[in-house]
Amino acid sequence: MKRRITLLICGLALVSPFISKAQQKPLYDTTQKPTLVSRQFEFTEGPATDKNGDVYFTDQPNDKIWKYSADGKLTVFMDKTGRSNGLFFDKKGRLLACADEKNELWVIDKKGGHEVLLSNFNGKRFNGPNDGWVLPNGDMYFTDPYYQRDYWQHKSSELDGEKLYFVKKGSKQAVVANDQFKQPNGIVGTADGKFLYVADIGDNKTYRFNIEKDGTLTNRVLIIKQGSDGMTLDGQGNVYLTGKGVTVYNPQGEKLYNIPIPEQWTGNVCFAGKNRDVLFITASKGIYTLKMNVKGQ
Repeated sequence: MKRRITLLICGLALVSPFISKAQQKPLYDTTQKPTLVSRQFEFTEGPATDKNGDVYFTDQPNDKIWKYSADGKLTVFMDKTGRSNGLFFDKKGRLLACADEKNELWVIDKKGGHEVLLSNFNGKRFNGPNDGWVLPNGDMYFTDPYYQRDYWQHKSSELDGEKLYFVKKGSKQAVVANDQFKQPNGIVGTADGKFLYVADIGDNKTYRFNIEKDGTLTNRVLIIKQGSDGMTLDGQGNVYLTGKGVTVYNPQGEKLYNIPIPEQWTGNVCFAGKNRDVLFITASKGIYTLKMNVKGQ
């Protein structure tokens, strides 16, 4: 009889690899394919889940934010979104949007009104805030890669690189959290606020950092040799990366699954639904769902 051994990795309990795979419940029913919800979009991105399990996501070329409710209803939440890309919620339940029409970070209220939270770094225009994550204490990080947009008049960056930024709760000024990236994109942190994952899609790598009490990042570790457009974590600490479908890695960076998606590109992913056990996937012109045996953080 094999003993059940538990290791503590990244602050999360993980069943030891000494236990046979047959004894471990799969993360999802691998005989099932993701379900197409709708394919009426131009390019879907930036899914974020609110406290009710409803998902908000963007269709950036059409300048819209959509809502997919926990009971399966699909509606337009907001028009004229500043070409919003990545979305994420703060601890007050406000929706934050990476609005790169003018390279800004917006705060959006429940009625679709907005205010500009950040518009520049030391007087210079951001490259284009892309994706973000909020710490339990309200501080936040966001990535700022440069992707030339056809609706911009400028043709080059005003900054000296593509970086990860940190914003203290209540502050109107960002600081550089880490500048050692070619093109940072997807980002997510652990629910306890101890670890941050950042995907360098330009270098096809994903890193993990320790988050210190003051928000500084230490102990940069290359955890996965794959970049990502977006990412999420489940309650077991597994990392979900996007691109060619959704690829799932355990906390040690070992590949567990690839979930194929019948689209040219899978942009982003999050956990949704009232029980946070539905994987919601934005993939080019479509959005997909997949019932999971695990919950998101």
